[in-house]
Amino acid sequence: MKSYRKVLKFNLPTRRGIVNITSQVQQAVTESGVKEGLVLVNPMHITASVFINDDESGLHQDFEVWLEKLAPEKPYSQYKHNGFEDNADAHLKRTIMGRESVIAITDGRLDLGTWERIFYYEFDGKREKRLLIKVVGE
Repeated sequence: MKSYRKVLKFNLPTRRGIVNITSQVQQAVTESGVKEGLVLVNPMHITASVFINDDESGLHQDFEVWLEKLAPEKPYSQYKHNGFEDNADAHLKRTIMGRESVIAITDGRLDLGTWERIFYYEFDGKREKRLLIKVVGE
């Protein structure tokens, strides 16, 4: 069985943002040489998420509005965690959106549905973050 590891780095200029990383994940799969297997994609930070969904700007705006209702950024005083950093909402948003995604690899390609794309979702940006891509298979 083969195993391949790649780390991507992000430094979003905004506090929150969604980045389509489908092509970078496919590139890592291609580099790995794995034809049949799985790829794990996960942020190596507790204030970011990886998820799979449609690449449609209205949906991305809906995520922002929905998450802000569930875990509003302000007022910072509403969170006990914010005594250290003002990012408690980012931790909660990450919990709601999930940590990682696992995608099947078939014939060397990501085995995604017609409209499925892979996204990195940053909740506490403006600093460098890392994302792990781990490919395993034959």
